[in-house]
Amino acid sequence: MPLRHLVLLKFKASTVPAEVEALEAAFTALASKISAVQSLEWGTNNSPEGLAKGFTHCFNLTFADEAARATYLPHPDHLLFVEQLKPALDDVLVLDYTV
Repeated sequence: MPLRHLVLLKFKASTVPAEVEALEAAFTALASKISAVQSLEWGTNNSPEGLAKGFTHCFNLTFADEAARATYLPHPDHLLFVEQLKPALDDVLVLDYTV
């Protein structure tokens, strides 16, 4: 059964737009670098409800199963991206669910 890995990001107020754009590109590039990722879609919050709590970005990755996710999480390209992201990150929320 497919597994979805939902990542919500909240950037520090000091993070400049060019840095956010570079991180968006780096995150989306993981789909082509890590074969365990079946698909990756992302976007920025546009909800009118006002309940985002400062989270602005949503990345939704699909894996074939838990084993594929287990390949992705410790993958060197994923870990490198996480290190790039940390200085700009105010908060992160990750939820995984099986479809």
